[in-house]
Amino acid sequence: MRNVYKIKVVYPAVCLAALLVLAWASVLQAEQPAGSETDYLIGVGDVLEVQVWQEPDLSRTVTVRLDGKISLPLAGDVQAAGITTSELDQFLEKKIASLVTEPAVSVMLTENRSRRYFVVGQVGQPGEFPIEFPLTILQAIARSGGFQEWAKREEIKVVRRGDGKEELLNFDYEAFVKGKNLQQNILIMPGDTIIVP
Repeated sequence: MRNVYKIKVVYPAVCLAALLVLAWASVLQAEQPAGSETDYLIGVGDVLEVQVWQEPDLSRTVTVRLDGKISLPLAGDVQAAGITTSELDQFLEKKIASLVTEPAVSVMLTENRSRRYFVVGQVGQPGEFPIEFPLTILQAIARSGGFQEWAKREEIKVVRRGDGKEELLNFDYEAFVKGKNLQQNILIMPGDTIIVP
C-alpha cells in the first residue's frame, strides 16, 4: 500500500519538477538573442588579455586603441574592434603560425571600457557607468543614485549618437510611473548621455 502511495505522490511531483525545469530553460533561451548576437564584440578602450601557450614573451595585457587596433610582438598592429574574442584568437593563431610552432592563442576580455553611458544633472551620483547587462533608462537613473529633490522628472533627455548625428530622446518619469507611455523606457546604448535637469 505504501509503494502505491509513493508512486501516486512522487511520480507526479517528479513530472511537475521536470516540466518546470523545461519551461524555465525555454524562457531563458527565448530571452537570449539567437546566434552570434550573444558574442561580445570588442570595442575601443576594452582591455584584453592575450595568452600564447608556452610563449610568455608573446603574452600581453593590451588596451584597444582609438583606431581599433592592438599591438603584439610578432603580430604587429592587429584590428580588434568590431570582432569577437574567438575571431581574434583564430586570426592571431594564423598570423603567428609561421613563427611559432602550433600556436594556441587565447584572448579574454578583462575590462569592458567600450560600453559606457553617462548620467548628468540632478541625480545622486552623476558620472560614467559601464553597460554590463541590458539596462533601461529607469534602471540607469536608479544605478546613479536616483533623483535629487528638485529634479525635473518629466523633462529627462537621452542624447544618443548614431550615423554621425545626435538624437534627443524624451523620458517623462511622472507619466511612466502612472502607466502612460511605457515604451519610452528604452534600453541604454553605448555612448548614451542621460540628462536629468
